Amino acid sequence: MSNTPEEGTPLAATPLTRAVLEIDSYAAGLGWDQPARLFALVDTAHLRAHEPGLADQLGLGDEEASGGLTPIEQDELPSGTPLDDFLATIAWPEVIAGCALTVERLMLPPSAETSMPEGLDDAALASWVARHPERQEVRMTVAVLRDGARESAVRLREKDSPTEVLTGPELVPGLADALSATFD
Repeated sequence: MSNTPEEGTPLAATPLTRAVLEIDSYAAGLGWDQPARLFALVDTAHLRAHEPGLADQLGLGDEEASGGLTPIEQDELPSGTPLDDFLATIAWPEVIAGCALTVERLMLPPSAETSMPEGLDDAALASWVARHPERQEVRMTVAVLRDGARESAVRLREKDSPTEVLTGPELVPGLADALSATFD
């Protein structure tokens, strides 16, 4: 991945927002129905200074070295392990400024909560959501920094366009909390 903005990608105000949108754009390029992907976020200037070979391999020029974050995709997440359980096993070294995760899920509008049957286990609830006529497929990209900063991007499958990506720090608070815990 490089820090060069993709055509049609909105300009972002902060390095964390830019990193989240870069990861969202990368995931969009892979298409839908993809597994979750985990990224380490490193300070681009630190990477350029301490790992110039890797920075060159990633296509990071000197002009991109100040104030930015470079996402580095990690190994594939283990299949069959619940995401919360997997995230609880991660401890990042000090050189990692933050981390991000992109994951696809089915979501329902708040109005659907009133019709949700009570007492469903996780498997039954997932099945009920998958059959619900108002379900939406979404890709969520959530990033956190060691200092507590957060950012998220949410993309609906039915509005799969860079200009239709919703961003904000509190869009997926549970996932942001789980990612933040990897720095405790």
